[in-house]
Amino acid sequence: MMPREFRHAIDDMLAAIQGAERAVSGKTIDDYRADWILKHAIERAVEIISEASRALPADVTATQPQINWRAVRAIGNVLRHEYHSLSDPILWNVVIDEFPRLKTALQAIMEQFPER
Repeated sequence: MMPREFRHAIDDMLAAIQGAERAVSGKTIDDYRADWILKHAIERAVEIISEASRALPADVTATQPQINWRAVRAIGNVLRHEYHSLSDPILWNVVIDEFPRLKTALQAIMEQFPER
């Protein structure tokens, strides 16, 4: 049985990752800390990724076990409800360290589950 259509969610996640990558390109964490607009753009990208990840069926995410999908889904709630608990270094590291790994996993899913 083919999973329900979820590619739109992956497209949204990849677009958010690519936008965040462009936004931080050539910047340092100090630049990030000093730029209110950049910080809020990154937070929004993380929220979109988190929300879109909820549309991915379990059998699809299971193909990429190196990604902590539970944490991906949960970080959006943290941003919305406990935003004061996320430090700048945490969000910066999400973009710098986690987004590339997530992007690779999402691209692999797209290849593994071609459009119907």
